[in-house]
Parts: sequence; C-alpha cells; structure tokens
Amino acid sequence: MIIDIIRQLCSRIMTLVDALIMWAHLVAASIWVGGSIFIGIVLAPLLKTFSDSVDGRLSIMIRVGRRFNTIGVPSLIVLIITGIYNSIGFIERPSLIFSTNYGMVLLIKVILVVMLIIIFAIHVRLIRSEVERKIESKALSGEHLQKLRSKIIMLGRLTVIISIVILLMAALLHSGV
Repeated sequence: MIIDIIRQLCSRIMTLVDALIMWAHLVAASIWVGGSIFIGIVLAPLLKTFSDSVDGRLSIMIRVGRRFNTIGVPSLIVLIITGIYNSIGFIERPSLIFSTNYGMVLLIKVILVVMLIIIFAIHVRLIRSEVERKIESKALSGEHLQKLRSKIIMLGRLTVIISIVILLMAALLHSGV
C-alpha cells in the first residue's frame, strides 16, 4: 500500500515536471520566435521612418539585436535543453527515429534547429562590436554598408522562416504525426 502511494506520488511529480518543462519550452519559443518576427517584420521596416541613412538604420538594428539577444540567447538555450529533455525517449532508442513518423519529424526539427544555430552564429559574427563601431564612426563605404545590410536582412529572414517551420514541426510532433 505504501509502495503504491509512493509510485502514485512519483508519477504525479513527474507529470508536473514534464508540464513545467513543456511550459518553459513554450515560453522560450514564444520569446525567440516572437522576438525574431517582431524585429524582422515590424521593426526593420519601421526603421526607415527613424533614419534616412543606411548606417543609422543599421546602428539602431544592431543595438536592438544586441538587446534582444540578452533574452533571446538564453531562450534559445532553454529551447535546446527542454527540447532534448522532451525527446529523451528517442535519444535512448535511436532506432525509433527512422522507423516512426514522429522520429522523422523530430529529426527534421533537429536539423532545422542546427541550421538555425549556424545562421544565428553567422549573424552574430557578422555584426560583431568592431563592425558596429565602424558603422557608428562612418568608417564603412556606402557599398560595404549596403552589402552588410543585405546580409543582415537575409540572415534575419532565414532565422524567422526557420523558426516558424520549427514551430510547425513542434505542432506536428504534438499532434502525434
């Protein structure tokens, strides 16, 4: 009888832990994806009303990006850790990855997350502090600024698109595909 009570208690605790981990995963996804969409779809076009110069807009965007990264990067880390926890059953039995629809969708999601991390790392490397100082001191040519702006926009769009597709994969996983 006591063993049954302990098992039930452990089961309820694990259910609560799983729910809290899923909640953390969802909150982190909201921050990462919502912030990325806001920056790419709302802020970037709005910057044209703040500054006529490319270097002025880039400077603002870089500052906003750095500010977002203070919560975005920890959110991405939480997403990765909680995602691994949520996928532990498939990590323990890798044969399920290729033999089930769930496993295949999970694999696609993992590949997309790796792509996202690589693109984000390139994006951060592209707008490092040294580049920001050159932009603010107007030490970059107009052509170089335009190329930099184009790369930042392309990487930002890729980040948003991949993040949204990752959400689709999560919805497919949740639906039990």
